[in-house]
Amino acid sequence: MLKVEKIRKGTVIDHIPVGRSLQVLKILRISSDPGVTVSIAIHVRSKKMGLKDVVKIEDRILDSSELNKIALVAEGATISIVEDYEVVKKFRVKIPDIITGIVKCNNARCVTNSESAVIPSFTLVSKNPLAIRCHYCESEMEGREIEENILHKFRERSYPFIHSGL
Repeated sequence: MLKVEKIRKGTVIDHIPVGRSLQVLKILRISSDPGVTVSIAIHVRSKKMGLKDVVKIEDRILDSSELNKIALVAEGATISIVEDYEVVKKFRVKIPDIITGIVKCNNARCVTNSESAVIPSFTLVSKNPLAIRCHYCESEMEGREIEENILHKFRERSYPFIHSGL
């Protein structure tokens, strides 16, 4: 039985660890965008996971930065890109070994938190529990602390070369 109907075009985030769909929506800032239709299924039965969450975002294809953010809060989630009601691409998100530009350092004195154009960059220390280390000040963060420091978008003024294509 289908609990949430198919979408014509957009992104489906499946196999989200149970209870994590709201964190996914929060880091993507979906709730603040009135032009986006979102379907959420929480505590859905799953043969592989027991229980899982699912999020369907209509008329929006997530970019690589957004996919990396999802990996930080729901590693292993399945992403399906849908066009004309058909899945045209499907893959699992994975936490990258190097995390650049999507998390700010929690150390207020880190060079990445100054007005300089230094992009925050971290190395994955461990996946379970999730821990990352700043390339610049070597400060470490774990779990919820990482979620709280996920950047919603680049400060274009501070990072003018990000969009240059170089």
